Amino acid sequence: MNNLFVKKGDTVVVLNGDDKGVKGEVIAVSPDEGKVLVKGANIIHKHVKPRRQGETGGIVDAEGAIYAAKVALWCPDCKKGVRVHMTMVDDKKIRTCKCGHKFD
Repeated sequence: MNNLFVKKGDTVVVLNGDDKGVKGEVIAVSPDEGKVLVKGANIIHKHVKPRRQGETGGIVDAEGAIYAAKVALWCPDCKKGVRVHMTMVDDKKIRTCKCGHKFD
């Protein structure tokens, strides 16, 4: 699944799971695994060891990866999560919404 419709910096909404309806920004994309990291969604507790002398360890909250199929791009015009349509403009593929909003 190399061809993801989501890019870093996009605003997305989570479609299902415990964080259904959460809207956040994409922090990172992993096209090989087909997963994305969404800010504020799928929070996990990570146990961190102290690496240097004087540094404290503990439990840190971090975002976990979500499958890209479980998120939808947020359209500011429609005010909802939408499917992406590809449109050719000047020999370039541009991601668009049905309402005509361009994401690129």
